[in-house]
Amino acid sequence: MKKFVKLGAVSALSLVIGASAAFAENIKVAFIDPLSGPFASTGTNGLHQFEFAADYMVNKNGGLLGGTNMEIVAFDNKISPKESLIQLQVAIDQGIRYIVQGNSSGVANALTEAVDKHNKRNPDSRVLFLNYAAVDPALTNEKCNFWHFRFDANADIKMDALTDVMAADADMKKVYIIGQDYSFGKAVAAAAVKTLGEKRADIEIVGNELHPIGKVKDFTPYSRKIIAAEADAVITGNWGADMVGLGKSLIESGYDGPIYTYYAAGSGITAALGESAKDRVRLISQGSINPIENDGARATYEAFEAKYPDGNVDQPRIFNVIGMLAKAIEGAGTADDVVAVAGQLEGMKYQSIWGGNEVFMRPQDHQLIQDMYVGVHTDQNIDFDYDQSGFGVLTETTIEMASMDSPTTCDMKRP
Repeated sequence: MKKFVKLGAVSALSLVIGASAAFAENIKVAFIDPLSGPFASTGTNGLHQFEFAADYMVNKNGGLLGGTNMEIVAFDNKISPKESLIQLQVAIDQGIRYIVQGNSSGVANALTEAVDKHNKRNPDSRVLFLNYAAVDPALTNEKCNFWHFRFDANADIKMDALTDVMAADADMKKVYIIGQDYSFGKAVAAAAVKTLGEKRADIEIVGNELHPIGKVKDFTPYSRKIIAAEADAVITGNWGADMVGLGKSLIESGYDGPIYTYYAAGSGITAALGESAKDRVRLISQGSINPIENDGARATYEAFEAKYPDGNVDQPRIFNVIGMLAKAIEGAGTADDVVAVAGQLEGMKYQSIWGGNEVFMRPQDHQLIQDMYVGVHTDQNIDFDYDQSGFGVLTETTIEMASMDSPTTCDMKRP
């Protein structure tokens, strides 16, 4: 005869609660960026950094809100604004409340508008857009909204820092500006013209042109024009395959001046440029990897390399996204109420694992203010190289809390 044991009410309830906790939904973050096509390496490396940061900084430390893990869910947008909107809706339909994206300000402009509209129409399924790399200044100026937070410095902030370095070079007389033909490339060009004019009116802009994004196979015609213009320096916001193509073409065509860049490291770019770019390519970035600033940062980078031997931490700000989101969720006491989480992010000060001053999420426009670093492509005094190439980016100049008091035209409407 079978025997049955009757559980008391408290014991039964304990089992139900335990089962619910065991099967609790992860806090999901949708990663919407290119995982195929000419910019796939950039997107894939970014995805790996998000996955690692969520696991290393959150899940291995007990999770959030008493033990809930954070999960990164990848969506391939093929660098297309239209495809990004489709993937955004898929993510929302899956109940995901946090969206991260960074590659292409054109995509970011489409996403921030769509998120704003969705949240107005669907107050029960609102989402936050955490922008980790799209730096069109309009996103935190005339196109700002409550649901968008930018963790990268915008194009104007970066150019202000870069041109501080350039203006100090008394021998620089001629500059050529070249970039991708979309909102970000145009923003870089406009910022370069403005800030150089303010700091060094004697510098002549001998070229200012845009090229189709992701479609140029041979940059030789552009390189020849740059050399013919006798440019002392080149400024470009190019990234991904376009940075590789332009950089290699310039060097192979005989250009020997400095190339000031926004995104000329990691994701195969450093290896592709190699020895030829040594002491010539300069990069504005956040988070100093060389020299590494503390033992915790070193341990983090070493752990990432152990998991992804072919990858790089070439976007340290990704770790700030995860760390600040985790802090905001804990502070709000919930991951479901994104208005409460956004309220925690506004005005947040956060100590990045990479060191430096505390970063600060400026509440009036949701633009992160942080230290900026200008470094040089080199194989000397490198703690960590990129692309297993022996080359990395060595910090030469630090601009503390860059553009803290920079103006904004943001007129944010809050829920």
